[in-house]
Formats: sequence, C-alpha cells, structure tokens
Amino acid sequence: MIHFYYGPGPNPAKIALFLAETDMAFEAIPVDTYRGAQHNAAFRAINPNGKVPALIDTDGPQGSPAVLFDSTAILLYLAEKTGEFLGTAQDRPQLLSWLMFVATGLGPFSGQAVHFQHAAPEGLDYAVHRYRREVERHYQVLNDHLEGRSFIVGDRYTIVDMSAWGWLDRAARVMKGKDEPLERWPNLTRFMDMMNARPTVERAHAIMNGHAFKTVMDQDARQAMYPTSFSPVSKGTIS
Repeated sequence: MIHFYYGPGPNPAKIALFLAETDMAFEAIPVDTYRGAQHNAAFRAINPNGKVPALIDTDGPQGSPAVLFDSTAILLYLAEKTGEFLGTAQDRPQLLSWLMFVATGLGPFSGQAVHFQHAAPEGLDYAVHRYRREVERHYQVLNDHLEGRSFIVGDRYTIVDMSAWGWLDRAARVMKGKDEPLERWPNLTRFMDMMNARPTVERAHAIMNGHAFKTVMDQDARQAMYPTSFSPVSKGTIS
C-alpha cells in the first residue's frame, strides 16, 4: 500500500498522475497546507522539511517501509519500483537531465512567480519581473526542445512528461493576467493538449479534488505557508 500525502499544488499533482497511470494500491491522505497541517509533528516525522508531497510505501526495499519526500525523488522511486515510465537505458542521461531541469528550474521559478504575484505584499515589481522572465525563459527552452517531438525524452511517455505537466498545468496562475498563458509557446500548447487528452489526467484531478482544502490566502494561510517570512531575524544573521 502506498500512503500518498498531498496538498493542492503542482508537485503533489505529479504523483497523483503517476498513481493514476498505474494499478498500484494507494491511500490519498490530505495535508491542508493553508491551515498549517504540514507543520504537525506527525507529518514532520515523514518529511522534516514540512512540504508536500510525501509518501510511505509499506512494501519498500526488502519488504521494509520506505519513506520519501520531494516529488522528483518520489517519481524516480515509483518508476523504478514499477519498472514503468523510465524510457530506455539509452534515454537515462537525458531523462535525468530534463527531470532536474523541471525540479531545479521550471518548478522553483514558477513557484516564486506564483508567490510574488499572489501572496507577497504589492510593490515588489523587481521580484515579479525577475521570476516571470525566468519562467518564460524556461518555457522557451522546453518549447524549443519539443520541436518535432511528442515527448520530452525519447519516443515514449515518461516521468519527465508527468513532472513538466504538473507545473505547466498551473500556467494560468504562474502567468497571472494571461487568458492563454502558453500561446507564445506552440509546442508547449501541443504538449499539454496531448497530456490532457489522457484519461489518467482526469483521474489525477479527481484524486487532487478528493478533499476540500482551504483556498483563501489570508494572513493565517500566509503564516502557515511562509513561516520564515514572519520569524524574527536570528542574532548573527546578516540582514
């Protein structure tokens, strides 16, 4: 049994899609991050970093429970466990490269763009410009790579496609104010049309919508989501 700890974000959505693509038995356990559930001691024992997603596999290596956090680590683990969505052996270097492109570039810059446009105080124009432009740069890199390709790596569907889908599916939130946020990148639009045509995407959305999470970004939610922004500066810290 897979115990899947999730919240209403793009990183858990990637794992929901993987689970929807397989016949693995799983339990989806909501963690209401706007209410601060990620800071509870029981969840911190699973993920000391206090983020979703996290996962417990009761049948891990040698039959022992396996505890994982970080969406990229979880995708790799589940793909290796099932032997699915990893591409060919020849694809491995590119799979790792593009998986990390999403994990260290597309995802974090998109997340910061969301933060400064939807949660941070108004007037931080430099930050908004910085992260929006970096998102656009990453979109362009991926758009160029997808020229003449259906999938990001090799000629088959892999966890890289799932990972990119998680963030591209939130493009309207990342690119605030754009009715057609991907219109400048036709290959990304084509890629998302292909991905969203998969019946498993509907099932992934159903998993993600299985709990009524708090959605209002009020002051309590800000403190739960960004606690370090409300903490006093430690002595000796350079300000």
